[in-house]
Amino acid sequence: MSNSSSLSRRDFLGASVAVGGATAACASLANPSGVRAASKVPVGLELYSVRGELMKDDMATVRTVAKMGYEVVEFYAPYYQWTNEHAKDMRNLMNDLGIKCNSTHNNASNFDAANLPRAIELNQIIGSKFIIMASSPNAKNIDAWKTVADQMTKVSEQLKPLGMATGFHNHNTEWALLDGKRPMDVLAENTPKEFVLQFDVGTCVQAGADPIAWIKGHPGRIKSVHCKEYALATNTKAPDRANRVLFGEGDAPWKAIFEAAESGGGVEYYLIEQEGSRFPEFETAEKCLASYKAMRA
Repeated sequence: MSNSSSLSRRDFLGASVAVGGATAACASLANPSGVRAASKVPVGLELYSVRGELMKDDMATVRTVAKMGYEVVEFYAPYYQWTNEHAKDMRNLMNDLGIKCNSTHNNASNFDAANLPRAIELNQIIGSKFIIMASSPNAKNIDAWKTVADQMTKVSEQLKPLGMATGFHNHNTEWALLDGKRPMDVLAENTPKEFVLQFDVGTCVQAGADPIAWIKGHPGRIKSVHCKEYALATNTKAPDRANRVLFGEGDAPWKAIFEAAESGGGVEYYLIEQEGSRFPEFETAEKCLASYKAMRA
């Protein structure tokens, strides 16, 4: 989420209350060669993109998203407040709709020893394989990021016997030098190969980092890509500014990103994510999916 937004993604994740939503079983889509045909890589929606609608009626939101043609959804922090019964109901709905949940976004506190078992339980019910840390708001220096990496390594070890994994979703701040190093590099260098580097493209472009170099530098670890767009200040043709442009309207080099992700990055699914746009949430999600499909045709 843009630093200029009235409510940041980090704030929203921390302050959100329970809403519904989740999905069906998530089989691993790994390919031994590391290469995925474009038509075989599912495209999904990070449901933060339709957060207002999700708060109103989670099941209706999932039905609408599935009807649009999305194959995958990713639920974020409020899912942690579900009851087991609600999670089971949502799993059944997702099964009926033929849509999957491969991963969830989680507050950093969900990885504490006292809270992780509950996250595991809910993710297993809804069929989610990857429990992703959405941000680490307390890591203010490189030593703190090393501590995060140590913690997530232990989480990885705990999840591995369960056929599950964890990972981290980047924001723009993690690309900037901190004590002479980039936090993203610290995370990548100090976590095991199964630790997912969930790649948010828009925030990488916003930070001025090289998305292709990042993917190629971490083969097999870019299991999912958040297809978030970003319009740089130099872009005079974008109809909106910063991260409010629709997918395909900004400056992300999508063709090269898809090629890198599918030729060695290890991508298993894409997730469109939109912080907001000039259109209502559902219309935004529909337009982004149409642009994605046109680009990939």
